[in-house]
Amino acid sequence: MSTETATPAETAAEPKLSPVETHKIEGKFLRGTLAEEFADASLDHLSEANKSLIKFHGSYQQEDRDARKNRSKAGAGKAYMFMIRLKLPGGKLTADQYLAMDDLCGKYGNSTLRITTRQSFQFHGVMKPNMKPLLQGVNKTLLTTLGGCGDVNRNVLACPAPIGDAVHKQQMDDCLRVAAALTPKAGKQAYHEVWLDGEKLPNPELDEEPLYGPTYLPRKFKIAFAMPDDNCTDILANCLGYLIISENGKPIGYNLYAGGGQGQTNSKPDTYPLLAQPIGFIHFDEVVPAAEAMVKLFRDHGNRSDRKRARLKYVVHDMGVEKFRDLFYGDYFKHPRREPKHAPITGLDLHLGWNGMGDGKWFLGVSVENGRIKDEGGLRLRAGLREIVSRFKLDVRLTTQQDILLCGVATADKPAVEALLAEYGIPRESSLPMVQKWSMACPAIPTCSLAITESERSLPGVVRQLETVLTDLGLAGEPISVRMTGCPNGCARPYQSEIGLVGRGGTKYTVYIGGDSFGRRLNAEVQDSVPIEQIVPRLSKVFAAFKAERAGDELFGSYCERVGLDKVKSLFSA
Repeated sequence: MSTETATPAETAAEPKLSPVETHKIEGKFLRGTLAEEFADASLDHLSEANKSLIKFHGSYQQEDRDARKNRSKAGAGKAYMFMIRLKLPGGKLTADQYLAMDDLCGKYGNSTLRITTRQSFQFHGVMKPNMKPLLQGVNKTLLTTLGGCGDVNRNVLACPAPIGDAVHKQQMDDCLRVAAALTPKAGKQAYHEVWLDGEKLPNPELDEEPLYGPTYLPRKFKIAFAMPDDNCTDILANCLGYLIISENGKPIGYNLYAGGGQGQTNSKPDTYPLLAQPIGFIHFDEVVPAAEAMVKLFRDHGNRSDRKRARLKYVVHDMGVEKFRDLFYGDYFKHPRREPKHAPITGLDLHLGWNGMGDGKWFLGVSVENGRIKDEGGLRLRAGLREIVSRFKLDVRLTTQQDILLCGVATADKPAVEALLAEYGIPRESSLPMVQKWSMACPAIPTCSLAITESERSLPGVVRQLETVLTDLGLAGEPISVRMTGCPNGCARPYQSEIGLVGRGGTKYTVYIGGDSFGRRLNAEVQDSVPIEQIVPRLSKVFAAFKAERAGDELFGSYCERVGLDKVKSLFSA
């Protein structure tokens, strides 16, 4: 390794680091002055540097945007609040942990729990004085929020179905191993100091991040595990994907994928969604080394000057897959280079309804519209889930489709569980419209500062209109995936769905069509800035053509891909 130092001219030619990189450099391994600012009761919000650092601790500073107009008229400042996101590898919680999270959202949040598209929970509407007690409550249950956000490895996804076969067990076990290996070290100590009253960890690595280094990663890093016949985690939307491979029913290893990601920026044509690409095949003892190697590669080669192009997907795309593979195997992953096995993705299971666990017990998948667990009107979802989990001591798992699995139900208890669902007005999956079960939305307004349109509050109305149109056409049973986001960042993965609705401003959306319900294909832009009231009437023309021209049991997205973008655009704009 060369020990030469750069000349002033060479140094000056280097791209200027983004402000967030400076915040990390000066942040003392994620400490910053968070403890001081949260102890200062005169402050209702954080400095810019601490706004960056608190993301690593699992939180975003937000404001109540519904209150913005009236507060502005009254000469008042912003109504600041915080969102807190758990880190739940594989979406797993015990019954006691779930009940504790339910308690915390009522005591310190807005009395809702929101299931994320990455198998976690978010607390919304948390006021600054409530941050520390909420986080302490989370940690008392042996859960954490560290790494729920920020420029580190985020929540690691795995198929949550608690089925006792070797394949399901292997991918969940490996998910937990990878999540543990990629947990920040010095950052964990800082987390304990800030939120847990200075509690010291045993044998702390106070000032060292062996994997991440002092500036952590250029941007977030996302990992998912999946199976060829059940891509319920949307593996190709992730920075790093593990697709488990079996021979004669026995798992033998993983196909490794790299470079997936959703977000783009309207004003930057060099940003775009991409699907992860196959890199190679690995054995089970190489799972953690592969994750560590990929993180190190991203740490060293990711863009630290332009955060909008700082994801691993751009490293893969700009470098080219073959050159990227050469770099990965040559410099970072010191294991044999093997070609991926032939294992196409063939399905995606929502895991709704009653399903056997393989041990005589059952799990029940409950559909949660847009992931929001709340009591509203006749649907007392939060109270009902609490009663069921509490009475039967059921462990819980969360899905990337924003649904919840109640696990470990004895056969004798199934009628009682169903009776409680009815008592609390919680619909069974069989009574819900197919299009609703396959729909997702991000929170957007009023909590997300990046949102430029509504999403969670608008999608239900769109779904009801779609249900009517599809029923009239005899297509109500089709699994058509619809995803809406309030901005182009793509948190609900709209660029892979058969219909993607991406906020453009006001009540207008960019409409994308032609993705794949199983997560294998990106969709394409059909029309920009479509008023929300025009979306379903325009889609109805495409649905009518689909019904008349589909080939056999062809899915809607596959039909759109087959007939071509020009025809779909013509139908939509007719």
